[in-house]
Amino acid sequence: MNPFYLIVGSAILVTAIVDILWTTLWVDGGSGPLSGHLTTGIWRGLRTVTGDHNRALSLAGPLILTLTLAMWIGLIWVGWTVVFASDPLAVVNSRTGGPADWWGRFYYVAYTMFTDGNGDYTPVYGGNVWEVASAFTTATGMAFVTLGVSYVLTVLGAVSDKRSFASTVTGLGHRSEALVRTGWTGEDFEGLELTLETLASELSLLAEQHKSYPILHYYHSEQDDRASAVAVPVFDEALMLLRHAVPDEHSIDPTTIENGRSSASSYLETLDTAFIEPAPSVPRAPDLERLRDDDIPTVSDEAFAEALSETTDRRRRLLAVVEADAWEWPPVEE
Repeated sequence: MNPFYLIVGSAILVTAIVDILWTTLWVDGGSGPLSGHLTTGIWRGLRTVTGDHNRALSLAGPLILTLTLAMWIGLIWVGWTVVFASDPLAVVNSRTGGPADWWGRFYYVAYTMFTDGNGDYTPVYGGNVWEVASAFTTATGMAFVTLGVSYVLTVLGAVSDKRSFASTVTGLGHRSEALVRTGWTGEDFEGLELTLETLASELSLLAEQHKSYPILHYYHSEQDDRASAVAVPVFDEALMLLRHAVPDEHSIDPTTIENGRSSASSYLETLDTAFIEPAPSVPRAPDLERLRDDDIPTVSDEAFAEALSETTDRRRRLLAVVEADAWEWPPVEE
């Protein structure tokens, strides 16, 4: 028995299992330590190599998801191989009865994990602990591969949700001023309130999904009209305009505004799990002249600037959302 191999193999297995369970089952935990650093490393590397090319960055999400699964499977595979290497007689050649070499153990763990039937190698028989270890190898293979596949399906469903939210917001306007102008009837914002309530509900769900699966931050869309990193700032800034730029008597129900901004706040809280820091600078302010061009009543520029100064930290976090997904603020001039 080689205790060094046993300890190293066990450590690899424990690390892999903790990372898998942390990432897939711990709703408030975000990504596991290994998965989180792999995700950010790949994303930053792609941005550096591709120069923020949208087509290339759109591959980041699928690539990260694939490599995460490969890492989990690889760690379990290697971990069990090292564990079985701790005893020269743990795995023997079924034909010759001699001890298996490293490649033999690697092969044995592979077909045991993936339940591929019996091969040319077998554990020592006769109530040996390695028979039990082989059973655990099969169990971990089946359990965690299945768990990984379920994780993939859940993430892909959440990706569809985030793109649906983004399309709805940007369909109303690519800038916050444009969204507010779209809802103006000439006298009030009748009809916009229900839309904002629906978007707030969708954003609240999106925030929970991002908190559970931080990898969603790295599913980059080729078009900005399907990017939630663009839509969330547009939505939040539009609510901010309705709250601070439009006089109360002409705006919508303050409860609707605060509900929407609360959903946006929940989304911004997920940035920590994706290792996204607030931007060092503050984004430029919305242009009230764009509202006045449509005869929308507004407060004075001075009053709006004063209200805006109280949201500096929030707007820096919104800018971080945009820049972390390789877009600009605002994304499109309208």
